[in-house]
Amino acid sequence: MPASVVYTDRVLRRELHLLALYRLLEASLVALLAFSPFGPLIGELHNEHLARAVALAALPAGLVLLWWARRPEADLGELALIGVTADIVIAMLVTHAMPAAGPGVALLLLTNIGGAALFLRLRVALLVAGVAAAATVGEYAWSLFEGDGTRPLAEIVMFGVSFLAVAVLTNLLGERMRESHALAERRSEEAAGLAGLNELILRRMRTGVLIVDADDRVQLANEAAGAVLGEGPTSIEGALLPALAPELATRLATWRLDDRNDDTPLHCGPDRIETQPRFTRLLPGRDSVLVFLDDASVVARRAESLTLSTMGRFSASLAHEIRNPLAAINYATQLLEEAELSDGDRRLLQIIHQQCQRTNGIVESVLGLARRERARPERIALQAFVRHFIEDFQLTLAPENGSLRQTGDAPPMEALFDPRHLHQILTVLAHNAIHHGRLPGEAARVAIAVELRDGRPAIEVSDRGPGIPDATAAQIGRPFFTTSEHGTGLGLYIAQELARANSAALDYVPVPGGGACFRLGMAGRNPLLPA
Repeated sequence: MPASVVYTDRVLRRELHLLALYRLLEASLVALLAFSPFGPLIGELHNEHLARAVALAALPAGLVLLWWARRPEADLGELALIGVTADIVIAMLVTHAMPAAGPGVALLLLTNIGGAALFLRLRVALLVAGVAAAATVGEYAWSLFEGDGTRPLAEIVMFGVSFLAVAVLTNLLGERMRESHALAERRSEEAAGLAGLNELILRRMRTGVLIVDADDRVQLANEAAGAVLGEGPTSIEGALLPALAPELATRLATWRLDDRNDDTPLHCGPDRIETQPRFTRLLPGRDSVLVFLDDASVVARRAESLTLSTMGRFSASLAHEIRNPLAAINYATQLLEEAELSDGDRRLLQIIHQQCQRTNGIVESVLGLARRERARPERIALQAFVRHFIEDFQLTLAPENGSLRQTGDAPPMEALFDPRHLHQILTVLAHNAIHHGRLPGEAARVAIAVELRDGRPAIEVSDRGPGIPDATAAQIGRPFFTTSEHGTGLGLYIAQELARANSAALDYVPVPGGGACFRLGMAGRNPLLPA
């Protein structure tokens, strides 16, 4: 049962209980007039035995109706109809037994009829009022028949009309009252639901939210704010903001002076999370403040995502522009190969041709990455692929810069991978190892090994250089992050994206004895493919 219906039923039962108490008071007054020595003060009794009999019957009836009204399972309309019927009968008998008290009894009966009309339908209420008016006329006729018609007929008519008017007005008032109660309860439930929904939204927001009062005491905090401040939301609520985050409290005090938000990030909590606070008043003219704690890293990632999207479109356009001069260089090389050249010159042309082909493969990979094309995996013999890669890479590597060699004694194994993507990934890793993996005054020594890791084939590119600091290792793979003045920070990012496109994973593995190692873990051979 809806709460509004329960509340209205409770209110009506309370009013019915009050009506039963009023009825008991009326019975007590009748008994006082019938048995008290003060009864004759209002007039002589027309029928003393009838008056005392009615008084003796009215008190128990009032008690029974009062007990019935207190029972929660009692039907309100039924109880009201029975009660007002008893009231009409008792009122008419009392009026006939004590004619001098007739006007007062009629006035008391008006209250009973009006109270009963609250619980009855309009037609039933009108019927009850009509019965009361008819009973009044009947009592008047009874008195005339006994030769005691001292009351004027106009009085009888006016009371009959009053019974009908009170029944109608009270019934309409009761309907309006029930509608108002129901509407108020519905609005209250809706407001409570909206308040709960608002609190749920606040608590589940990824942005940290605090509500701080005029005394800098936290009234409400969501889970994201607890994560930023390093506390649980329940422990934050009720605490003083200067004790939780002094810098944030200082920023809030400054904002309260000029209502200007400072966009400079600050560090909050024991983890020193970089946040960007924003303040706004909860309600106009109030001192409570709504504090938003935006994670600066999330904002940076959004900006980074927009930048990557722009760079992706730019890279695709640039790759298209590179292909034309690259094709011209390749064609010119082919023409030079037809001329009479020395072996050394022909070797140089071969290197140019190979690098044109490699550059064209890189352009194709960048275009595929920009267009999110699927990889076209092939079954690759990894040891042979690594051997050919090292041979090609050594052609362009000056001996004073370093050397590449193939290591490992794992058995021959195959993997499904796009050969162009694998070549580009190994090129990025080898270039990084040659450039960063050298000790001062020494040439870089880079080893590429094919290993079996956790039942899956993997290629590891390692060097014996100074290694990668922990702070830098945490940023590996982020686009545009580089420690080189001439780097773009896109090499490892593209390598990781190419690895994901082939259901592989490129991870940095620290080397305990010094140096760095990057491991490309592959998916292995698909048993569903034909051998």
